[in-house]
Amino acid sequence: MMLIRTLPPLAGASILALLHSAALAQDASGRIAVLPMLTLIADGAENIEATGGSVVTREDIEALDPADNSELFARESAVSVSGGAGPSKRIHVFGIEQSQLAVTVDGVPQGPTTWHHTGSNVIDPAFLKSVEVEAGAAAADAGFAAGAGAVRYETVGARDLLKDGKAIGGRAAISHGSNGRGVGGSLAGFGIRGGFDWFVMAHGQSGENYKAGNGHEMPGTEPAARGGLMKLGYEAEGHRVELAYEHARDEAERVIKMNMDLNGDRTVHPLKVTRDTLSLTYRTTAPTAIWDPELRLYRSSDGYRRPNYAQGDLAGGADRINGDMVLKRDSFGGVVKNSFVLPQGTVTAGIDFANDDYSVDNYGDHSTAQPRLRSFSTMQLGAFAQARVEFDSGFDLSTGVRYDHHRLTDWNGRRLAAEGAGANATLSYRVNETVELFAGASHSWMGFDVGEYGLLHARDAAFGTDPGYDPASARTYKLGVNASHQNWRAGLTFFDIRLDGLARYDTEAGYLTNADEGRSRGLTLNGAYDWGTGRIGATFTRADVTVDGDAALPSGGTFMPVGDLATIYVDQALPAHDLRIGGTVEWAGKLSDAAMTAAGFADHGSYAVVNAHAEWAPAQMKGAAIRLGVDNLLDRAYYERTSYVARRVGTREIDPALAPGRTVTLGLRMDF
Repeated sequence: MMLIRTLPPLAGASILALLHSAALAQDASGRIAVLPMLTLIADGAENIEATGGSVVTREDIEALDPADNSELFARESAVSVSGGAGPSKRIHVFGIEQSQLAVTVDGVPQGPTTWHHTGSNVIDPAFLKSVEVEAGAAAADAGFAAGAGAVRYETVGARDLLKDGKAIGGRAAISHGSNGRGVGGSLAGFGIRGGFDWFVMAHGQSGENYKAGNGHEMPGTEPAARGGLMKLGYEAEGHRVELAYEHARDEAERVIKMNMDLNGDRTVHPLKVTRDTLSLTYRTTAPTAIWDPELRLYRSSDGYRRPNYAQGDLAGGADRINGDMVLKRDSFGGVVKNSFVLPQGTVTAGIDFANDDYSVDNYGDHSTAQPRLRSFSTMQLGAFAQARVEFDSGFDLSTGVRYDHHRLTDWNGRRLAAEGAGANATLSYRVNETVELFAGASHSWMGFDVGEYGLLHARDAAFGTDPGYDPASARTYKLGVNASHQNWRAGLTFFDIRLDGLARYDTEAGYLTNADEGRSRGLTLNGAYDWGTGRIGATFTRADVTVDGDAALPSGGTFMPVGDLATIYVDQALPAHDLRIGGTVEWAGKLSDAAMTAAGFADHGSYAVVNAHAEWAPAQMKGAAIRLGVDNLLDRAYYERTSYVARRVGTREIDPALAPGRTVTLGLRMDF
């Protein structure tokens, strides 16, 4: 009933804003007014940093030089990353796993996580230009099923790296690190000729298992990322077309469950995780007030392949052969949208669609009780409109609506179909030149959630879909204040995010059924000061994460307890010495709960980790820079907050996958 009460006011506000803006889109003579685009809330950070989200800029990425997602989000307390080998590093925003956000790379949706021991996305930070994490109350044009927000990864291109006046360029980088980091390198070439621009980049890492701060080697953690990114663009007479292809692969010997240490088992097995994406994008380079379109078609594929392995003993001492475990998702989709400039701001409207085919090639005995192959599919078609308007009274409003059709065809051929609507609104009021207040709310209709579909690998032939399986939905609320003046800014956001009807592979009932409501509520703070040659900033997040009203357990699932998290960072340029230095401190408070104790989990220990870096780029080196980085400077033994926690279940001992101990990396980058 709460959903029913929430949606009409939001939809009403959205529709009124759209109609009001459209009514003012013409001048007195009836002609369309061509006005500059307006942004709102904290100098254009609408719905992102100003309302509790995070932005990792190109400047941040170059300063951090991240090797994985843990390092990429080291300065963002709202974002937690699970530990272990590279492919296991899933992100949680306010304790909610990435599958419940609309995750895209260059606008291409990334789909759900395969299962909770392995992330579905192999994101190589070497290719990234920026990352935006929109936490809660996501805009209608953020994409389908943006229940807890959106994560947008943007990759680099030729125009990002070309120096002024040059038509061709390149970048080469190589690094070597201690503690298993090994050798990493990338090579990129790019240029512009006539109306064409092109970009080609390859990157790879090769190393050994790392040791935690206590000196223990963590098996199956060797870096093994490989990837390539290619973009070809053409511009002529106000039009631009870009064809892009990205390949990412992580292939190495891994433990069976990469985000935990199960019974001290150090046995490793071959594992290959891949992602391939091909996209075609059209934009105009000469937008008008009524014509600023974007059209994108894409095809992508995610794969997880673990060949035959033996586990356990049968009678007589023989090994049990579990067989292959192969997970795959193939996706085809697109979006067509247009932005209209209005006197008060902009309206973006369009349609998007996606068709996803999933397959699970089981390990197991492959008898009639354990089918070898499970295949199913989903189809989504949606329409959306989002207005971002600014009023003379000091009020700014971002509001939108979307309507989606979603269909699930399960592994038994049963088809479920439904339609639903969602709406959002974020209103801000500038009290004076320094202080701004804001409030936001959204209802998201998320269709039929497929959850961690890799869990089908262990279900028998009788396992089906609950006859009463319902679409999932989300409600989010935000309230806060921002302050900024000259070189400083600060913000406080209170949030409440609820997701209901997500997937649960219920072994007792024998169904894919709806899970209980998950919820994350709390607050997040941010502040920063910039003095020209340097900057200092800090973030703090407190999130109370529950499932059906009880504290969430640290079992690697969709909802993970995070408690109190904080970061502080500082960067300083020393122009006289051609030097830039910086450091980051990541802190997590102790987390204990009666429900965790009752379930056999140990308490989350508190930890503080210090990372530091320095980069020297003298002019006489002509575009070259030498970087020295030290991660976990104090060599602490710890595990990241959304990792598994130590637990004893019967005779099974589960220990967390500890993070790397002190790691020193020396690198050279050259632009030419």
